[in-house]
Amino acid sequence: MDTLGLQAKPSQLKTADAGFEAAFAARLHWSADTDAAIEQRVSDILADVQKRGDAAVLEYTQRFDGLQAADVKALEITQAELQAALDSLPAAQREALQAAAARVRRYHEAQKKASGESWSYRDEDGTLLGQKVTPLDRVGIYVPGGKAAYPSSVLMNAIPAHVAGVQEIIMVVPTPQGVRNPLVLAAACVAGVSRAFTVGGAQAVAALAYGTATIPKVDKITGPGNAYVASAKKRVFGTVGIDMIAGPSEILVLADGSTPAEWVAMDLFSQAEHDELAQSILLCPDAVYIAEVQAAIDRLLPEMPRREIIAKSLNDRGALILTRSMEEACAISNRIAPEHLEVSSHDPHRWEPLLRHAGAIFLGAFTSESLGDYCAGPNHVLPTSGTARFSSPLGVYDFQKRSSLIEVSETGAQPLGRIAAELAYGEGLQAHARAAELRLNPVPPMRDPQ
Repeated sequence: MDTLGLQAKPSQLKTADAGFEAAFAARLHWSADTDAAIEQRVSDILADVQKRGDAAVLEYTQRFDGLQAADVKALEITQAELQAALDSLPAAQREALQAAAARVRRYHEAQKKASGESWSYRDEDGTLLGQKVTPLDRVGIYVPGGKAAYPSSVLMNAIPAHVAGVQEIIMVVPTPQGVRNPLVLAAACVAGVSRAFTVGGAQAVAALAYGTATIPKVDKITGPGNAYVASAKKRVFGTVGIDMIAGPSEILVLADGSTPAEWVAMDLFSQAEHDELAQSILLCPDAVYIAEVQAAIDRLLPEMPRREIIAKSLNDRGALILTRSMEEACAISNRIAPEHLEVSSHDPHRWEPLLRHAGAIFLGAFTSESLGDYCAGPNHVLPTSGTARFSSPLGVYDFQKRSSLIEVSETGAQPLGRIAAELAYGEGLQAHARAAELRLNPVPPMRDPQ
């Protein structure tokens, strides 16, 4: 493709303009509706895998990935192969992978201590109330492997599951034409993956959700994928848990003009290079600075290997928005609820209290979003498409479940029994009421256990 005349011109909007709201809404619009043909194909694949198990998984893997194998057992990657992949990496790459894994693990261990422990207390009458936190038994992680390889996704999905105490972590990863990425396999070794299969697409999701003779059924499936994977995860939800349905990547930069324009331009590129539907937005009250960022975009774009993707993303969905103030920029950010939010300011802590909705907040000029993607520590699996208004990053809590603990003493059963009976009679549930009343004094003596 001839790229000499390639340009990236994000829409330039002003909040003070009369037509801003309409233009802003049009730029944000993205439909998560899946193509009807994809939905039907996914439905057929799920039903086929549920019916025929390994035979269907093998057939679709051969058809879609061109991977020939005698059976699904031949698609499993052994622990020895994972370790060999780690050992084969160049020293610098291996050390970077292990350093990133250590930081991700340390963050999620802190997260577990803060929110993932069981607790209980006793009332004055001896009644015990609490919560028991237990890990899921087995989870499946989907790692994309078509257009690119994502070892970082392995770390971000497997490590919090491992920290949570999940006993079995099953990884599935497509390997078109049988090409295995050693960095992905090495990441699986470092992150504690229990078993790994070279299976992808809707058939991999189906195998994890329903189980086959070779691929075990899991309790929850996490990890990103293409439209077929997203559709399959939606359809199996209820049979298994899922993390989220991810939309295109997003970055929103709040800038006060103090950060070098080239840094901000490259941060916008960092999401735009994912795919043409990714969204990169700058909010800034300084018109001169916005012009500097556009000039930096023009200057840096030709250097980018993925410049065609970046240009289309910025042209179709990008925006450089002139706001009246940083306060207004923060208010607009809350409306967008972006996946990644950079506060590129000399005093980011001034603005952070105003920011309520974001998947991850990156504070200060030196905190590039890419550090969060790979090695800062917090999880990079984040809510997209405005779902940060009600969703959270992937974390240890996604691989745990909570059971309520209730132990009512004989003394406590007296007032509670009367309250419960009164409410139960009001609902017309007499058995509920009588079950509570039977425990009111005087009570028959308890039998000794046999």
